[in-house]
Amino acid sequence: MAITLFVGNLPFTMTEQELADTFCEVAPVQAVRIITERETGRSKGFAFVEVTDSDVSRVVETLNGAELRGRRIRVIPARPRLSQS
Repeated sequence: MAITLFVGNLPFTMTEQELADTFCEVAPVQAVRIITERETGRSKGFAFVEVTDSDVSRVVETLNGAELRGRRIRVIPARPRLSQS
């Protein structure tokens, strides 16, 4: 089963491929999505990365607080989305 991780404090110029490559050094990645502004397409500085549930703790321990291009990233399990009624 895939678990979604929240990745915060990303460099604004980081691409999804670069982020996937970083995470793949620790565990296989199933999906990466950098969140962007609708109007400009510019990164908002955070993303969601999916990994298997058996890899979650290793990924969080290894990458939470790691430095990417001079910024310390935050990696934690994402909170479930609230349903819109």
